[in-house]
Amino acid sequence: MRKFLAGLVCVFAVGLPAQQARHNVIIFVADGLRRGSVTAENMPTLMKVRTSGVDFPNSHSVFPTYTTANASAIATGHGLGDTGDYANGIWPGMWLSAPDVTAANGTIVPFLENDELLADMNSAFHGNYLGERTLLSMAREKGFNVASIGKIGPTGIQQMESLGWNEFGQLTTNGALVIDDSTGQTSGFPLPPDVIEAITKAHLPLDAPTRGNGYGDSSQWNNGFSGDAQVPGTLAADRVQLQWLADVTTDVVLPKFAAEKKPFVLLFWSRDPDASQHNQGDSLQNLAPGINGETEDLALRNADHSLKQLLDWLDAHPDIKANTDVMITSDHGFATISRREISADGKTTGEPSAALTYEMAGKEKPEPMGTLPVGFLAVDLGIRMHLRVFDPAVRATSGSSAYAEVQIGGEKSQHPVGGSALLGETVKSVDGSDAQIIVEANGGTDLLYVPSQSADVVRATVATMAQLDYVGSIFVDDKYCESQGGCPGALPLSSVGVVGASKVPRPAILVAFKTFYQHAGDLQSAVQIADTTLQEGQGNHGGFGREQTLNNMAAMGPDFKSGFVDDQPMGNVDIVPTLAHILGIEMPSVGTLKGRVVEEALVHGKGEPKCEAKTRISVPAANGMRTLLEYQVKNGVAYYDHACLVAAAVKNCP
Repeated sequence: MRKFLAGLVCVFAVGLPAQQARHNVIIFVADGLRRGSVTAENMPTLMKVRTSGVDFPNSHSVFPTYTTANASAIATGHGLGDTGDYANGIWPGMWLSAPDVTAANGTIVPFLENDELLADMNSAFHGNYLGERTLLSMAREKGFNVASIGKIGPTGIQQMESLGWNEFGQLTTNGALVIDDSTGQTSGFPLPPDVIEAITKAHLPLDAPTRGNGYGDSSQWNNGFSGDAQVPGTLAADRVQLQWLADVTTDVVLPKFAAEKKPFVLLFWSRDPDASQHNQGDSLQNLAPGINGETEDLALRNADHSLKQLLDWLDAHPDIKANTDVMITSDHGFATISRREISADGKTTGEPSAALTYEMAGKEKPEPMGTLPVGFLAVDLGIRMHLRVFDPAVRATSGSSAYAEVQIGGEKSQHPVGGSALLGETVKSVDGSDAQIIVEANGGTDLLYVPSQSADVVRATVATMAQLDYVGSIFVDDKYCESQGGCPGALPLSSVGVVGASKVPRPAILVAFKTFYQHAGDLQSAVQIADTTLQEGQGNHGGFGREQTLNNMAAMGPDFKSGFVDDQPMGNVDIVPTLAHILGIEMPSVGTLKGRVVEEALVHGKGEPKCEAKTRISVPAANGMRTLLEYQVKNGVAYYDHACLVAAAVKNCP
C-alpha cells in the first residue's frame, strides 16, 4: 500500500475564479483516525462523505506526527518550521509560566495540550507563538461567526492569536469562542455570557465532563484510565465527554450562528479515536490485537456519531447545508506500542536501558524484564555518552543541581518520570540552558536540544544514536551539517520542513523510533517503538511510518466535486489554503512553508500531470547506517511518506 501511494500520479491545477458568495465551512477532525479504520460498519457517516464527496486516499500529516504539530498546520496552512509547534512537548528555551507567578508553577518542558500553557506560550512569544495567522481568526476578523470546539490544546490553537492572560491573571480569549475539555474550570478559557445562557437553556452542564471510561472503580474514571504495567487500561470510548461537546455544538453554537444569519467557520475536534487507542486495555503487554481490538471499534463509532450529529443538523437546515462545505481530516495515524520488540520476527532490543531493573517507589509497578523504560533514549545516551541524567519534572531539594538526578545502574535504577531529561555534568540553571543535551520525550519521535549549539555535541549524539537498535531515522538542524561531510547517518531538518521562520527554538535533532508491520504491507498492523508512559500493546503516534503520516481526509459541499477520488498528494497543510480560497480570505504569511490550494478537488478545478515521488538518503554513519526519506512533491509542496534507518545497500524503507 505504501509504495502504491507513493507512486500515485499528481495533477497540476489551473486557476479557479474567486467565489462571490460567502460560504460556511465546518472542519471535522477525528483525532488519531487511521485511514484503514474507516469502514461502513464502524464509520458509516464518514464513509458516506468519502464516497459522495471527495476522497483523498493519498493524504498526509506533517512530521513529527503529533497532535499540536498538526493542529498548527491545520490552523495556519504552514509547516512546522514556520509555526514552531514541533511536537506536543517542546523546550521553549526558557522557564515557562504565567505572568507574575512563582517559579514553582512553571516548566521547561511544556505539554501543549493545555489551555494555560498555550496562553503561557503566547506570553513568551509576542502574543502568538505560532507566528502565523490562523484561518479561524482571519475569518472572525472578516465578519464570519467562528467557533472551535473539542479536544483541549488543538482546539485553542485554531484561534491562537486570541488566547492569553488578562490584567487580572485570568485566561482570556478576547472574545473568541473556544470550548474544550477545560470549559467551566478556572484552568479553561471563559465563555461569552450569551453562550453560557444558551447552554443553560439547552439544559446542558456548563462544565465539560471528564472522560468516564466505564472500567473499574470510580477512582479510575478520570480522563481515560490508562492502566499500568499489570492493570489494563480503558475498555470504553470517550462517549460522555464527546457527546457533551457535540450537544453544545448542535444545540447551542450552530443555532446561534443560524439565528444571526452570518457566514460561519466552525471546527470540531473529536477526542476519539485517539484517546481510546492510547489508553485501551484490550492488549496489555501484547502486540496483538494491539489497537485493533474492541475498544477501538467503540471509539470509531463514537467519533462517527459526533460527525453524524453535525451533519444531521445540516440536513435539518437545508438552506444552510446548501451553502456549507465540510472538510474532514485527522491529525495523524496510529500504531501499536512496542517497548521490547524491534522487528516483526520478534527480535527484542539489546540496549542497556532495557537490561536494568527499575524501582520508582510508589509510582509504578514493575515492567516485564527486557522492557524499555520511560525515557529510554535519555537513559541510553547517559550510559553511552557517560553523562549524568537529571529529571526536569523533579526539582532538586539539595545540592548544586536545579533538578533531581536520575540514578542509573546499580541494583535499583531509575528513569525520568515523564521521559524527558537533562543530560550533562550538572544542571544549575532552572531553564536547563546549561545542560549539554535536553531530551524531550514525546512518543514515536523525541526532540533533542543542545543549548550550547556545540557542533561537537550534536555530532557525537547523532553518532551514538545511529548505533541504537530501536532508532528508525535521524534529522539534524542544517547548521550542523554544512561542513565536514554533513552529519553522517542523518538528514537535515529542512528535508522535512522543520527549518523556517519560527522564533520558537527548534530542536537540534529529531530522532524517530522504528516501526514495523506484523503483516507485510498491512498498515493496520503497524508497531511503533515509543518513548512513553504507556504500555506495550497500547497505542501511540509521532513516528515516521506511513501508517502515521497517512491520516484520513475527505470533503463535501457546494465547492467540492461529487463522487471524486483525488489520488494526488494532499495534506493538513493544504486545508487552510483551500478553504481560504473558497471563502475569499487572503491569508497573510510570515514564512514560506505553505500548503497549496487543492484545486483538482474543487467543482471548477482542472488539471494536468504530474508530480514526483522522491527519495533522499544521508551519508553513512560509522556503522554504515543511513537515514532514507521517501516523499512526494506537488506544486512545490513536499508531502512526507516514510523514513527509516537502513544499511548502505538498502534503497527503500521496508
